[in-house]
Amino acid sequence: MKTLSQRWQTKKSKINVFSVLMFNCALFVSGCASFEAGGNVQRGRYALMRGDAKLAVNYFQRATEVDANYAMYLGPLKEGVWTYLGRAHYANGDFKSALKALEQGRKSHPDDAFEPLYYGLALAKNGDRQRGGKEIYAGLTRMHESLDHISRYSSDRVYWDPGDKISSQIQKNLARIDGKEFDWNDLIASAEQIGMDLENEPDEVLREKRRDKLDDARGDDKSD
Repeated sequence: MKTLSQRWQTKKSKINVFSVLMFNCALFVSGCASFEAGGNVQRGRYALMRGDAKLAVNYFQRATEVDANYAMYLGPLKEGVWTYLGRAHYANGDFKSALKALEQGRKSHPDDAFEPLYYGLALAKNGDRQRGGKEIYAGLTRMHESLDHISRYSSDRVYWDPGDKISSQIQKNLARIDGKEFDWNDLIASAEQIGMDLENEPDEVLREKRRDKLDDARGDDKSD
């Protein structure tokens, strides 16, 4: 017959095993949620880049419902799911919904590389150009700093923004805002293009890296 101490040790062991199982289940569920959210975000990205903002809103909304803290890493750049949802609302012309989503994105991921730019654009389109200009400036500055960091420290820097096309456009727009005399329509159109170019850049980087690997493999085959 087991003593009281032995019975307690047996019960304690069962509790520990149950706790481990529950922890592993929680990790599994969390991983599944992140995987599902990531799939929706990627599909939303492709819809957004081909101009289907309504479909993009649906995908991003689903992603927020599955994992409200999900963030996509585009190379070294970070973009949260709420920013994506805000961008899709913005592209759909719903600027109030865009601002609401982007405000949530700011809380969830304050280091998001894209959020300030689109928050400023949504403010400007919603009639608040004074605040909008400041946010656009902050967003462009953050993007420029991100590109500068990549050019200095990333092992993929040779692939990013070849010819400094995006970086040059950012600097041009920062100078415009500093000069305080600019055409708002031109600024908004240029800032939107910068956002889309930078969104697409990691995909271009990946394609170029794959091409180089294929070229290297073909070169090795020829040398044999």
